[in-house]
Amino acid sequence: MTQKVPQVPSTEPELTGVRNFRDVGGLPTTDGRQVRYGTLFRSGHLANATATDSAFLSTLGLHTIFDFRNSADLKLDGADVELAGVRHVNIPLSDPADGAEFWRMIRHGDLEQLHSILAEGKAAARMTNSYRSIIADRTAEHSRVLHALAEDSVPALMHCAAGKDRAGLSIAVSLLAVGVEPEAIEADYLKSNDPHRRYRIVRSDTSPAGTSPEVMELLGPLFDARAEYLAAAFETIEKTWGSTDRYLTEGLRLAPETRERLRARLLDED
Repeated sequence: MTQKVPQVPSTEPELTGVRNFRDVGGLPTTDGRQVRYGTLFRSGHLANATATDSAFLSTLGLHTIFDFRNSADLKLDGADVELAGVRHVNIPLSDPADGAEFWRMIRHGDLEQLHSILAEGKAAARMTNSYRSIIADRTAEHSRVLHALAEDSVPALMHCAAGKDRAGLSIAVSLLAVGVEPEAIEADYLKSNDPHRRYRIVRSDTSPAGTSPEVMELLGPLFDARAEYLAAAFETIEKTWGSTDRYLTEGLRLAPETRERLRARLLDED
């Protein structure tokens, strides 16, 4: 049963040009502590942030923005707006050539083409495989992020394009490293399905046919946050390393003292 996550403070904004923004503060750990508010944030890309959005983000005291998009994402959506005094670190979590033709068809393909690559569970299977791959193949990138958080990079904002998959997994890994309960990680992850948070699907064909309910249904699994996707990531940790602790120590090369620094930076005091 999914655990109920403490509500984000009522001051959580609904930003105009930034989707899926939230503070992950309040999530509980297995030893009774919780993530400190105002320390770790997540969102979609910041390329369309309005002046008002930027003004709000500037009040967060951010040290670092981790951007997990690749060059293809940047070409499509544009670079993030610049925030004065904030370090911007780009760590791509997917190869720009990986699935380039696939994503071209998502944006430009007709119904028949979309049906050929997405129907009969193909879209969900692609997402599940992607989550497994990011966990198994991107240990160096996740290690870099966690070491940065342990040293000096908080408050931090993590984002990709939609703030759901690559950012979602990086947030999940960060939370696992400080002992947040997996059920709470899942509950926060699923918040990306909230209507005001969802990524706006980019389609070149904006006609009724190009954005018909049938087309949107085919695209749905790619833009959903599904418990089964995150479960695939957690299962990959267990199957590859045997336990979360071994994943953190052997896969991500986190020494005990590094994990303690992470906990000191991200969690409320005992």
